[in-house]
Amino acid sequence: MTTTMKHALRSTWTWLAEPTLMRRSVASVLVAFVVVWAVLLGYNFVNYKHTITRDPGLMKYGDAVLDSLASITDPAHAATAVAATDHWTNIRRRQVGLLPGVQMHELLDTASGQRVFASPGLQNVAVPPATPRAEPFIEEAALQGRSFRIYTGRNARWVLRVFETKRTDSNFLQYNGRALLPYLLLASPFVLLAVWLSVRHGLRPLQQLASRIAQRGQDDLQSVGFNARHGELKPLEQSLDHLFAQLRHKVERERAFVQDAAHEIRTPLAVITAQAHVMARSPSEEERTQAQAHLEQAIARTSHLAQQLLDLAALDDAQRPAPRDLDVAQWLRGALAQAAPEAMAQQVELSLEAPDTLPARLDQPAFESIAHNLIDNALRYTPHGGNVAVALRREGAALQLSVQDDGPGIPASEQQRVFERFYRGAGHAANGSGLGLAIVRQAVLRMGGQVQIGVGLNGKGVGFFVSIPLPHSA
Repeated sequence: MTTTMKHALRSTWTWLAEPTLMRRSVASVLVAFVVVWAVLLGYNFVNYKHTITRDPGLMKYGDAVLDSLASITDPAHAATAVAATDHWTNIRRRQVGLLPGVQMHELLDTASGQRVFASPGLQNVAVPPATPRAEPFIEEAALQGRSFRIYTGRNARWVLRVFETKRTDSNFLQYNGRALLPYLLLASPFVLLAVWLSVRHGLRPLQQLASRIAQRGQDDLQSVGFNARHGELKPLEQSLDHLFAQLRHKVERERAFVQDAAHEIRTPLAVITAQAHVMARSPSEEERTQAQAHLEQAIARTSHLAQQLLDLAALDDAQRPAPRDLDVAQWLRGALAQAAPEAMAQQVELSLEAPDTLPARLDQPAFESIAHNLIDNALRYTPHGGNVAVALRREGAALQLSVQDDGPGIPASEQQRVFERFYRGAGHAANGSGLGLAIVRQAVLRMGGQVQIGVGLNGKGVGFFVSIPLPHSA
């Protein structure tokens, strides 16, 4: 076999093996034809096994031959009639080819009990005697290793016995299987053509949809604009439009996020540049000292902003860390201890209400982001001499965390926007990035929880109430 021929055969096989809807539909129809053929053959076989017990064909044939002998009284004439019947019956059997073997006849004279006629195959065979019955009947017997169905009927003058080779199951199945095939082969081209036309017509809208999407620009995230006429394609169209809407919303959010992040970073960078210039050029020690302090503040703000941006990116990541066992109460005490110096510097009283221990299995990085940002937000906006109260408890299968203060609070008109990225309420003197509460919301959503805004301490300020579901094993 040449290399060209091998390549052609390999290409042909690859083409045939490629899964396409058209080929699968055609293959399904062919399999259906085979199943129909098998079912019809099985039905015919079951019906055959049901009717063969009575064998009405053999019974009718025997009765007809016996009736034709009713008017014959001469043994020679009767023998001639049966011999002719035997001869032409077997010629017809061979022509039709439906029944196996030959059909043999035996005619007995009731008056003398003598055999008047016997087919050649019965002349030298010991035939079992006929059972005396008034009504015709069919029985089975073995002659020389072959099974026969034997019809026995009698009238006033003659006893007729018809020996027919018993048809085997395999013979029946072979004959009927071959008989059904032409009908199926005749119908198959018409059915396959109808299936091919139907599938081709049905795939045309999908091809049009694919062409329309392929022609779109990489930045085109508008709706597909494809009016599917077929009910089966409408869910696909709706899903694509929904997907494009989500992508469009995500791109818009990311674009706005990048712009806001650039704007937020630009301010501390400008401060850093200016203060560095003052430190390098100013002859005054006092000015250089102030510039250094401002420079350190700007660097700290920039570092804090960068860390918050990294936290948001980590929370937006689809890859979530595996839950870990954590004593939430002990960890929260450590977090408050870290925040205590800042609270003391602002003369803010920081308190905690929590059990001695509270083990839980949860997303630790997300929970840490929630607690740190809520505490940082409360300390940032609570005035000197204020109070910040943190509470932690478990209610059923949920972890409840609240952070309340008695600061200026958040107007009702702004409460729905405080979780937006880079949003800072009007009239707040605190210099935040506007990302803390956005991080809280994103972390809570990742943990499958809820965060709500409520009243703060003593009817003043603001309170944030977080509910986080815990696994049953926690």
